[in-house]
Amino acid sequence: MDVKEHFYADDPQRGPADVKTALTGVEYFFIGNGYIQAAVQWDQSGEGTALGLLVMHPCRFGPKRAALTFDHDVGLRTTMIRLHSGSEFHEPSAESVECRWTDDDGVPVVLATWQSGAFHVEERFFCPDRTSPMLIREVTVRNAGSASADIVVVTGSEADRLERSASVAPGETLRLVLKYRLSEQDDKPIASVAWLDERPVLDGARVYWAGLATCAFDTPSLNHLFATARWAIPSVLGPNGEMDGSIWQYNLEWVRDQAAVVSALIMLGDFERSKAMLHRLMTEFVTDAGDTVDSGRCRPPEEVELDQNGQLILAVKTYVDWTGDVQFVREHWKKITALAEFPLRPEFRHSESGLLRNCREYWERHAVFGIEDGMELCYQLFVSMGLSAAAHLARLIGEARQAEGWDVEAGRLKHAMLEDKRFRLVENGHFTKRRRVDGTVQEQVQVQADAGLPDWMPVTGPGPHYLNPDTCVVLPIALEFIDPTSELAARTLTDVDRLWNQNWEGGGYSRYNITSEPDSPGPWPFASVFVARASLEAGQYERTWKVLDWLSSTTGSKSGSWFEFIGPCKQPPAPQAGIIIWAWAEIVCFFVHHLLGVRPADDGLLVRPRLLPGMNDATASFRMGEHRLRLSVRRTDDENEIGFTVNGERHPYSKSGLRLPRPTRDLDVDAFVPAQ
Repeated sequence: MDVKEHFYADDPQRGPADVKTALTGVEYFFIGNGYIQAAVQWDQSGEGTALGLLVMHPCRFGPKRAALTFDHDVGLRTTMIRLHSGSEFHEPSAESVECRWTDDDGVPVVLATWQSGAFHVEERFFCPDRTSPMLIREVTVRNAGSASADIVVVTGSEADRLERSASVAPGETLRLVLKYRLSEQDDKPIASVAWLDERPVLDGARVYWAGLATCAFDTPSLNHLFATARWAIPSVLGPNGEMDGSIWQYNLEWVRDQAAVVSALIMLGDFERSKAMLHRLMTEFVTDAGDTVDSGRCRPPEEVELDQNGQLILAVKTYVDWTGDVQFVREHWKKITALAEFPLRPEFRHSESGLLRNCREYWERHAVFGIEDGMELCYQLFVSMGLSAAAHLARLIGEARQAEGWDVEAGRLKHAMLEDKRFRLVENGHFTKRRRVDGTVQEQVQVQADAGLPDWMPVTGPGPHYLNPDTCVVLPIALEFIDPTSELAARTLTDVDRLWNQNWEGGGYSRYNITSEPDSPGPWPFASVFVARASLEAGQYERTWKVLDWLSSTTGSKSGSWFEFIGPCKQPPAPQAGIIIWAWAEIVCFFVHHLLGVRPADDGLLVRPRLLPGMNDATASFRMGEHRLRLSVRRTDDENEIGFTVNGERHPYSKSGLRLPRPTRDLDVDAFVPAQ
């Protein structure tokens, strides 16, 4: 792999300040409907535009400066609402703007307020439907002064200036509506803006959002985490699930990221778009041989991300479990078979252990960065789980012989990963991420002498450069591949805790030991959620809360849009940090699969809710096939109340949850769990 693939030419020092993604204290609120995508920029530092609007095409990826409303001279300044009143000029400032999420009968709305002089301004941004490339910006201007004012409301550049004039009496409010619309000209997307006479009705959007899953907790921070993830994921995907791996950063697509996002979208209840997304992945991102695309391309065997095969099969199983749509499996059976078989090819097989080998690790470092030929934990984990999932799908369509073979291979991989005396991926009582082909743990990396990597990277600085710990090793715990309450799980979580606050303050887990980091020595939100998921399953609730509290207070927490990592990085050649969609998927999975424990399957439904210390109740509603599951969870210290009630029928309580037949009608489940 050419290291230049990791280098980018976009220089944030070239152009206006708004080119920078990581403005000090910036928050980005994403809205969209699959046909238009936008981000409201709230810059609290004064460095960039205080209240800017980035309008983008959801299927045309690019850096921040490529947004259709971005001016190469003044950035987002022309997207602001400005007021002229006589000789006075008013606009949003870093000191006056406040921005937050709200909703209009369930439709997500970004609400921005600001004031200047006698004028109090409120701006609302939303998509009124799910079928047209249109964004609405509703503006109200209230005259809080004691005298009437003649004002001109302005937006746009001088060349595309829009303005409205009005006289506003004291205490009176002026209401205006702007429509942003995408179209194409010479095969290029363009954004136009115009005044509307009245606010569009939101019926189409309301129907969509009302059909998605809902979760409500007695803890405001958890409500915010779930709500922002729920609103964001459907807003940043194209019609068929087109998705930039990290908005403004990579401008590329990965099967791994999309498998995580499609699983979350399924849990949210958007079965239609998740099916379109899976269809696109199967037809465009998987070769006939079963190889998968990462960062927009396929790789030679020594650099293949083998976990992607298993992750995509698991996403298909999640789709079938929630929807009951077995026909999808029949339609794509050739590709599912190819996905299952591809990692079992001889070139990936380590002859002595049967484990899978190559020179690429989970976070995409390769031989140039010092990754030696060996066995990566996550490749064994996801291929084994993917084979088991493929076997399950095979039985659903009557392919019992294939199922039997895949079950055998899944078991072999799992046994070798956990039990092989020489090659198991366990060391000193906890998981380790990688072994060399001779069985020794690869503890350090050494960059190749002729790599051509910049000397500012931690991995190219003075050594040693350690591989361990690595947050990926908690995934067997989160996914219950092993017993989450085992000593192996406990010791692994303790070891990984060394990644918290490595060389910074304020919290968060880095993805791995930063001494071997090629670009971003800081905490990673979605890797931190890996640890939260595993900690919850292990019953280590203090560590779970530690992650949730950090997410609720770190950069991006107000909007619920986190950068891929939080920390300094030299650009160029490294790309600017972008907003990673995968983080929202991890949050949805945490709440639905782990905390509320909603786990449908083709042969039934498991409901296994947990409440963290400090929580006393939760309510939720989920789409499940053609029916709804409405769930209520309450703590009680009354032993006579403990248990489950399903549509009025009592069931005994068990820590392992309640197993029910697959729903054939709407279900109301009330869970009364013991007080801690």
